[in-house]
Parts: sequence; structure tokens; C-alpha cells
Amino acid sequence: MAISYMTKEGYDKKMAELAHLENVERPDVVRAIAEARDKGDLSENAEYDAAKERQGMLEAKIAELKNLVANARIIDETKIGTDEVQLLNKVTIKNLKLGNEMTYTIVTESEANLREGKISITTPIAKGLLGHKVGDVVEVQVPAGVMQFEIVKISI
Repeated sequence: MAISYMTKEGYDKKMAELAHLENVERPDVVRAIAEARDKGDLSENAEYDAAKERQGMLEAKIAELKNLVANARIIDETKIGTDEVQLLNKVTIKNLKLGNEMTYTIVTESEANLREGKISITTPIAKGLLGHKVGDVVEVQVPAGVMQFEIVKISI
């Protein structure tokens, strides 16, 4: 797997998720399989089949997370500047058509979470903002068409 860049916060979240899956979810699945097995004939036991399927998906998720953190490189946030938009910047933009302002933090793909205001560096908006400075007006091609944004503020 390719190297994945992430913040210390993002790395810690992935490690906590991995610990939860291994220490809480995995024992639950093992217990569910044991309970279903105790009910008798496995050939027609839907609970057993469901528990085994859940176990397979859980183990796949654990393997994926282990691979992600094994290949992770922590980004040194102290070296992030605010002269122009770059990874880990918090950017306030103004939609010139609607007049509303939005603030996003540009993060790696593995840390993106729109509810937290974190957008992936691979999104059209983030790609369009990269390298621009406060006051710049950028045109971004999105599925709905072309949008114009003014960069109002860049911070960390």
C-alpha cells in the first residue's frame, strides 16, 4: 500500500478505532459465533452465518486499518505556512454567487469528515484552492458546474 500522510490527531483517531475494533468488537463477534454454534445445526443457522459474515467484515476492516497506520507518515504541523492554501490549512471562502462563507480544513483523504469541516485534498474545491492566497478568486469545477470562491482567510 502507498504511504498515507496524516496529522497526529488523525493518526491517534485511527489507532483508537483499531484498538476498539480489536478489543471490543472482535470479542463481541467471537461471543456471537459461540452462542450461535451452541444452538445446534450450523447448516441452517442464520445467526451463525450472520455472525461469521460480521467477523469477516470486521477482520477486513482491522487489516485495512493496520495497513493504513503501518504506512502512515505524520505531517509536521509546525512547518505549515499560511501564505497560500496548502494541506492542513483552515480556509475561509466566500461563495461569490450566494454570498455565504464557509470554513474548511484541508486534510488527507483518510481524515476527511465533512461534519467536522474537514475536506479531502482530492476534492474539487480543495484542488481549486491549493496554491492560492487571501483575496484570490478561484473558479472551481464541481459536478453542479463552475463555482467562484474568494479566499477570505487562511489559518492553521
